[in-house]
Amino acid sequence: MSVLARSVGNAFRNKIRTAAVVAVLAVAIGLALSMLVANQAVGAKVQELNASVGTTLTVNPAGGQGFEGGGEPLTAAEAATAAAVPNVTSVVGTKALRLRTETATTDTANAAAGTAQPGAGGPGGQAGGVTTSLTAAIDAGTLGNRNNNTGSTNGTGTGTGNGTEPVRTFTLPITATGTAAEVDSSGKALDITSGTGLGDYSAASTKALVGTTLAGKNKLATGSTFTVAGKTFTVAGIFDAGTTFGNNAVYLTLAEAQALAETPGELSSMVVTVNSMENVDSTKTALQAALGSSKADVTQGQRNLETAVSSLNSVKGISLVAFIAALATAGLIILLIMVMLVRERRREIGVLKAIGARNRTIGLQFVLEALVLVALGSVVGAAIASFASGGIASALISSSSSSGAGAVDQRGPGGGFGGGFGGQGGPFGGATQLLTSVTASASPGVIAAGITAVFGVAIIGALVPALLTARIRPIEVLRGE
Repeated sequence: MSVLARSVGNAFRNKIRTAAVVAVLAVAIGLALSMLVANQAVGAKVQELNASVGTTLTVNPAGGQGFEGGGEPLTAAEAATAAAVPNVTSVVGTKALRLRTETATTDTANAAAGTAQPGAGGPGGQAGGVTTSLTAAIDAGTLGNRNNNTGSTNGTGTGTGNGTEPVRTFTLPITATGTAAEVDSSGKALDITSGTGLGDYSAASTKALVGTTLAGKNKLATGSTFTVAGKTFTVAGIFDAGTTFGNNAVYLTLAEAQALAETPGELSSMVVTVNSMENVDSTKTALQAALGSSKADVTQGQRNLETAVSSLNSVKGISLVAFIAALATAGLIILLIMVMLVRERRREIGVLKAIGARNRTIGLQFVLEALVLVALGSVVGAAIASFASGGIASALISSSSSSGAGAVDQRGPGGGFGGGFGGQGGPFGGATQLLTSVTASASPGVIAAGITAVFGVAIIGALVPALLTARIRPIEVLRGE
């Protein structure tokens, strides 16, 4: 009988004990794999935060706040000045527009009534009233009408307000953003779900990226067309911002947005990326000094993000320690089991040695028997990890984000439209969503790495007692029986 066949047979010699051993190993291995998956998930989340929002600063016109405030618009010259500041790796200029559905625009009536259209102006001082053939994907609802009814004749439909003035149904605008790179306003790469990007983002182009809900509302797909200010645009790609508000948006090239706003060279805001989180504070100070406090406001869209990332790093360390502890527990279980089995089979070992079996052959037999048990435990443990890893990772993240999320989600004075879109009012949400939306999946690669580590521990745990016993002379083993 071969060594492998004998090892497999010995593993199932006592089926009840084998089942108990496999169950105990499955729990230990499942816990180890779950902690490894959680560790990988937290590590990926830290990298995501560092890459997407942890090293970005937002520059807005001094005195501007979204579509409100005043001051002078930013220009390409300020972008060049910002790019020359030490530790700045990139500067992405944006131009924000508010598009009004053509059928809902009543500028003539507003002018005759002597009332201003809500939100007619925009950040950077671009002209309002840019029309489009698109229909907003979000209904105004109670909040939209409450926030925008001022007794004017803007919008469509009528109703009754407080009995003294008419209520008009407000049609929400569509956010259009011209950008100089294929990134959203927080510096994170656009998540294009179908189609392609816009190519050269610095040149005027009739290509556009449309949010998923806006595309669905208007029955648009890649290659479809729509108009803005009477000009025809082709949908090059469709993106998913992750929020309903964010997907009611259009992205254009920077030059095209500036042309539509008739403000060439002007910027609504700038997203400045710093080379590391450690340099964010010093770069913010240097950037403010270079641009001048009377010209620009420099804000850190997600304040105290370092604290949140530090907490996540602590969680990552805890999950790693837990993985090592669970792995060591599995190794200890295997060691104790093999010590028991070796002691039970001292006579068998003595007989094998008496008929010429080598020490390595005896050791290999017990190692293979241990690996059979570990393989069975790993299969069950992997199943446990696939179900438990997500909950464990979420629990670890929530324990961290509960203290850090509030600080991370603070909106600077430029939050909202044209304010860097760093707060949750921007089209791509804030850092809180990134912090709490951890995805832990038991990927084959992670599971394979964990099981490899378990097998390595199993080999050591089985080989040590087998070799120690195999070194005993046969006559000593048989004499003790």
